[in-house]
Amino acid sequence: MRRSNFALRLQPSLLEELRKAAELEGVALNQLINVAVAEKVSALRTEEYFRERSRRADRAETLRILERAGKGNPPMPGDELPEEWQKKPGRKVANGRDSASKRGQKKKAAVR
Repeated sequence: MRRSNFALRLQPSLLEELRKAAELEGVALNQLINVAVAEKVSALRTEEYFRERSRRADRAETLRILERAGKGNPPMPGDELPEEWQKKPGRKVANGRDSASKRGQKKKAAVR
């Protein structure tokens, strides 16, 4: 692996935070910066990959495939959702409304 030097100017407060983080992680400051830059580059590449992939997507074909999902393949024992994932009657979501009432409001708004 080829190594290169690069003079990096950081704000003193950021440099201090990086030093603390490196110490907590038990790694050299240089290693922490390398990993942080690699993670950011990876995130940017991933974002671009999905953006490009979505441009090539065929929405109609995707919906056709999803429409077939599960047909002819009934649930088997053990396929049940965990009890805490199942919706309870009258259960409210974070904003105080249940999801069914939100769907109704969206339909009403679309009709107006």
